[in-house]
Amino acid sequence: MAALKLISHKLCPYVQRAVIALAEKGAPFERIDIDLAHKPDWFLKISPLGKVPVLVVTGDDGKEVALFESNVICEYIEETQADARLHPQDPLLRAEHRAWMEFGSAILGDLWGLETTTDAATFDSKRQAVAAKFARVEAALGAGPFFAEQSFSLVDAVFAPIFRYFDVFDQLTDLAVFAETPKVRTWRAALAQRPSVRSAVSPDYPDLLRAFLARYDAHMLKLAA
Repeated sequence: MAALKLISHKLCPYVQRAVIALAEKGAPFERIDIDLAHKPDWFLKISPLGKVPVLVVTGDDGKEVALFESNVICEYIEETQADARLHPQDPLLRAEHRAWMEFGSAILGDLWGLETTTDAATFDSKRQAVAAKFARVEAALGAGPFFAEQSFSLVDAVFAPIFRYFDVFDQLTDLAVFAETPKVRTWRAALAQRPSVRSAVSPDYPDLLRAFLARYDAHMLKLAA
């Protein structure tokens, strides 16, 4: 079996997707956290985009292949690790799941603006954009507890890190993002209890995220004050 080494950053939600997928599969791997503000030269040599995660796969012949982009990494994990399928077998359902994974990435784009802006108007615009996207998610959810109801999937691995942001945000201010989405709230609660989700970050994650907000002088912190 190929040896797996995941290059990561403690706050990165895209890294968490891969960590969750690996944990759900029970796949052994080594995790190496780097400082993205001071990227090591060896990392830049294997990451064409200079981003995490990167999964370094070492075959039996000792050859190393560096995979980048989180969804590519998750698909590789799904295809090579036999335990616990994380994609539907039906091609149409599988394509639908991949589409919702991309939708999760779009939410992360809005969240970046929400957490880094210093401007009140931009903050409110991004908050509304996130709420509107979760309204679309609400309409797509079934009986739960997961996106595919009883089966944990890669869509869950994508959205769990998104919900984790709000575990910290909720302590700072009431964003009311989930006020009208009861199915999303139930989904969020179920994912928060999943062992793979809970172990995807270090215990200092909340403190690191607050420090990140402080570095950007985030408007969210002004609301909390």
